Amino acid sequence: MQRLPDLDPAALTPEQKRVYDEVAAAHTGHVRGPWAIALRDPDLLYHAHKLYDRLCTGTKLGERLFELMVLTVARHWTSQFEWQTHERKAREFGIPPAVIEAIRNNRVPHFEREDEQIVYDTVIELSQTTQLSAHSYERARAFFGEDLLVELISAAGLYTMIAMLLNAFDAPIPATAEPLQ
Repeated sequence: MQRLPDLDPAALTPEQKRVYDEVAAAHTGHVRGPWAIALRDPDLLYHAHKLYDRLCTGTKLGERLFELMVLTVARHWTSQFEWQTHERKAREFGIPPAVIEAIRNNRVPHFEREDEQIVYDTVIELSQTTQLSAHSYERARAFFGEDLLVELISAAGLYTMIAMLLNAFDAPIPATAEPLQ
């Protein structure tokens, strides 16, 4: 059950309203999920959303790898809202259905593309062990370069924060959605 009700836009403080309007404009008029939760601290929401804009809408990784990273983080945290929001996007941007289903079911996927394998391996290792081995670091750096590797790790960190917000405050998912087990 949702722990924090959505705030009534008519009852927002001036600062909340300013940030609400900015976020709503970027999301086809909707402020939901992590943004609705974070609205209680409008300064935090403002800065988190700016980081989101840079890492998500301005990703240099490309949408396919970005969505794979999000699904990997969402599954690690069993973040229902995050998974439901990004599973469709992952399919649209070319992540194979078998890979999505393997991640959904906590199985190691079989990848045909090296870039996908490296994104998955990097995010999983860092999420599960809180470290990145020298071998894994060198492999990812050699493939992506330093700039893209920094972006990948930063985006995974942002989506970890988002998963924590969504899980802590039990953000609702549609009744028709198939929840992660």
